[in-house]
Amino acid sequence: MFENFWGNLHVQITLENMIERERIPQTILFAGLEGLGKATLARRFAARLLGSPEQIEKDDLSLEDNVSSIAAREKLPADKRNDDPLFFGTHPDFLTFPPDGPMRQIGIPQMRLLKERAQFKPLHGDRRVFLIDQADRANEQAANSLLKTLEEPPDHLILIMTADNVYDLLPTIRSRSVLLNFSPLNNDDMKDFARVRGLDQAERRIALSGGSPGVAASLDIELFQKRRNAMLTLLKAGAGATPYASWLPISETLGRSKSEKLELYLKLLYELLRDLTLLVESNAAIRNVDLRAELAALSSRVSRKWLINAVKSVDEIAALLRRNIQKQIALDGLIMQLRRPV
Repeated sequence: MFENFWGNLHVQITLENMIERERIPQTILFAGLEGLGKATLARRFAARLLGSPEQIEKDDLSLEDNVSSIAAREKLPADKRNDDPLFFGTHPDFLTFPPDGPMRQIGIPQMRLLKERAQFKPLHGDRRVFLIDQADRANEQAANSLLKTLEEPPDHLILIMTADNVYDLLPTIRSRSVLLNFSPLNNDDMKDFARVRGLDQAERRIALSGGSPGVAASLDIELFQKRRNAMLTLLKAGAGATPYASWLPISETLGRSKSEKLELYLKLLYELLRDLTLLVESNAAIRNVDLRAELAALSSRVSRKWLINAVKSVDEIAALLRRNIQKQIALDGLIMQLRRPV
């Protein structure tokens, strides 16, 4: 349906029908896991409405220049970032608002700028399309500012939001949006994607991607395994399978590193806990197949109650991410929490 886009045919068909019938909602929410192409399809959809796809594709946040711009802003003080809100707009009628700063949040200066720019008439045609990428990263003030725009959007504005977790959005924002859910790709589609893209270590990438082509394409396998091994060590120490001392060298390394983000480790923790749950409950297929023997041994030491407690503890840390919680303290404390009797 949409050129060079993989999977989620049901979403593509829905968007095609919107275009054919000329009945396009003013607010659309693309929901699904990381790497499923939500922002990519938003750009493809905008290009069908506005033309100039080569310009719109310059807003792709994975492009080297855009990655560098976002990384450079993390070093700026907050007042400078607030004075110059982050957005990309190579095409005059298509703007992208991505997360900004060390905490990777959508901020209120960005949403105020969005509201201001939304009033401008289209330079070409009769539509403007704005993309808020990872809108679920909007803080409370930014979300309330966005809501004001959604309540009375200009007739020419189409707003597309992406979100990994729609329940991190205000219910009032969700209720004003047409929700389109993205699903992971099946194994055959992932194999086709890897073949066409010429990915190295394709089987390994597919196994670790969880059906997300974006993850498969961008995965640094060596770094991924290093982080995952660290979180496996944490779980082993937390379950009492290894002494707490086995975790200390990793903890000290994380404490010295300023570039390693806690969020990346929490994602891996969730995946490992998911696999442990499957092994405890049903012995079903797991994502981290290369760790099956180690995870199976660990699953024999933990109970359902331990797993529930572990997930709740990780949830508590995840809720503090936007408050700049220190990763070393958070993970050290997590192990102590897991080692307590349930």
